[in-house]
Amino acid sequence: MKRSTKFLIAGLSISLVLAFFLSPLASSLPDGLEKAIEKLVASGRVEEGTPPAVAPLPDYAFPGLKSKWLSTGLAGVIGTVAVFVAAFFIGKAVSRKRSSSTMGMKGD
Repeated sequence: MKRSTKFLIAGLSISLVLAFFLSPLASSLPDGLEKAIEKLVASGRVEEGTPPAVAPLPDYAFPGLKSKWLSTGLAGVIGTVAVFVAAFFIGKAVSRKRSSSTMGMKGD
């Protein structure tokens, strides 16, 4: 196994453990986006009601689980995996683009 693959697996593993155990300890106070929406509703610029999109994990909890700790931890793990997958594929696309552009330069 390549060193970079081991590093990637170790980093993801550590991130998943931290996400599972630390997510339930996060503040229950509204985050920045929620505060911004509250200000827009209070000013009358936006109507209160149904949000334009449904959140996949509302309130950072996994629906159907009775344990709040487990539910929030699982939501943290799912979020971490989603960010990892997005970053991985963006990194692959950028590295392919760079390698193809540098190959064209070497041939000149």
